[in-house]
Amino acid sequence: MDLFAASEPTEALQKAAPLAVKMRPDSISEVVGQEHLLQDGQPLRRLLEPQGKGEVGVSSLILWGPPGTGKTTLAYLVAKSSGRHFREVSAVTSGVKEVRAVIDFARAALGKDGTETILFVDEVHRFSKAQQDALLPAVENRWVTLVAATTENPSFSVISPLLSRSILLTLRPLTPPALGEVIDRALTSTRGLGGKFSMTSSAKETLVRLGGSDARRTLTLLEAATGLATTNGRTEITAEDVTCSANQALVRYDEDEHYDVTSAFIKSMRGSDPDATVHYLARMIEAGEDPRFIARRIMIAASEDVGLADRGLLPVVVAAAQAVQLVGMPEARIILSQAALAVAVAPKSNAAYKAIERALADIRAGKGAVVPPHLRDAHYSGAKRLGHGQGYVYPHDAPTGVVPQQYLPDDLKDASYYQPTSRGNESHIQKTLSELRKYSQMR
Repeated sequence: MDLFAASEPTEALQKAAPLAVKMRPDSISEVVGQEHLLQDGQPLRRLLEPQGKGEVGVSSLILWGPPGTGKTTLAYLVAKSSGRHFREVSAVTSGVKEVRAVIDFARAALGKDGTETILFVDEVHRFSKAQQDALLPAVENRWVTLVAATTENPSFSVISPLLSRSILLTLRPLTPPALGEVIDRALTSTRGLGGKFSMTSSAKETLVRLGGSDARRTLTLLEAATGLATTNGRTEITAEDVTCSANQALVRYDEDEHYDVTSAFIKSMRGSDPDATVHYLARMIEAGEDPRFIARRIMIAASEDVGLADRGLLPVVVAAAQAVQLVGMPEARIILSQAALAVAVAPKSNAAYKAIERALADIRAGKGAVVPPHLRDAHYSGAKRLGHGQGYVYPHDAPTGVVPQQYLPDDLKDASYYQPTSRGNESHIQKTLSELRKYSQMR
């Protein structure tokens, strides 16, 4: 598909198009918020400017950024630049067959008169590994210049060979001043609202806040607000028009946000910050995160970051996880809040986590000789002949309930895996363990 040809709508289609489409920049000067990518000499700038035949082509590009920051807009501007063929394949509907057809076209055009072909792939993260593999020869040999757009971290969503053969350009979220410029242009431009509407300063501030760094969302809300104002016989847009047009500020929560917000949630609980904990919990809930997933993360944190410093915490959060499944949303949000806050304000210790990691490290290093004979199973025929269980001392027969007896294998008899902290309940465990080791005389 020739994107440039497809991007020239009829007058009727242009009139019916959403405001966000009408206001799509048609020149570099109208692109806001991405100045770091449009400086002279930058790879993207070279693609956006006419290029004579025989000049060295630029590397393939991967545009990574949040929704509404201009990835598709930049592709359309590339389509309008002269001297190159432009083809687009959809990562949603196209398969390997369509990709190879474009590559064959590009090779033929390059061999015929040296004209380069730019291949635009929107939402490249939706391409399967096989589809991405099909691009490799063309990118490596520069039969095409790939311009791929993605909202997801390419490190997770794009295969390494393709990533290493491309330049990764990161688009920044639009700042409030950049969104303000987008709004002002839409209000005054003949392509947009043509000066028919004005808006109060509070309405603009509200629109910028609800836009959430997304130009497309901002313009969509602006268009809805103009409709509401018109219905009420006004040409001035108020903050109430904007808020009524959006039932809620849609939380940006793609796959990257899922990982980032979850990470911040866990680290806030670990860092004993209850306010940050509830903030990130609210973001996950508002974005529609599975409450069972949130409950699992809270249970893990209860063991990894609190452990025996508060030995009553794990039963509490397990009960909360069960209650979440029984109650369901929206009331489950209260239970999740209680459980997450319980972890956040609990005394912290990762001693249980470090203990199992130390033990696993020894096992993976090949340590851990045979189980001492006196600890082996003696409840079967022939065990006595093998000496299993002989010499084992039953701790309950001792007044203290502890006896001097080796439990670890010989090559690990001096290992110390669990090292309790002095925080919370572990301060008592520390004293108890010290006494136990005196009795056992094994430490």
